[in-house]
Amino acid sequence: MAESKTDKDSFIRDENGVILPIIENFYRFCGQRKLMGVKCSKCHAVMWPPRAICGKCFGYNFEWVEFQGKGELITYTIIHFPPTQFQALAPYAVGIVKLTEGPQLPGMIRYVKLEDLRIGLKLQVDFESTIPKDWPRWPRYFFKALN
Repeated sequence: MAESKTDKDSFIRDENGVILPIIENFYRFCGQRKLMGVKCSKCHAVMWPPRAICGKCFGYNFEWVEFQGKGELITYTIIHFPPTQFQALAPYAVGIVKLTEGPQLPGMIRYVKLEDLRIGLKLQVDFESTIPKDWPRWPRYFFKALN
């Protein structure tokens, strides 16, 4: 598959103009406040992170699908000693959320008191309004309590 980029804000596409199932494009969708995964055209498995080969049937044709962004916390940890770029947030929680559609996504959990975290907590995705100036320099998603 030949890749092409026309400018820094565009998606990375194949020679037919199809948006490639790669993580860079996932973060471009996050910049549009969309939580996206890919669905295999052969077996209909829904996957995240996006990838070029289906882990279930080894198919290689996909379509992007938008997730509702709602799910359940299946595990978490509280970070007390973070990397430099996240020190201002400590202590904070990160967890893995099983989305309604099936895929499991890791992410920071915000706007929930640490003592209120529990396995099974219903969460929904949200997006930061700005792109950080320091690493990592991509639009970020996070999870918060389901309203």
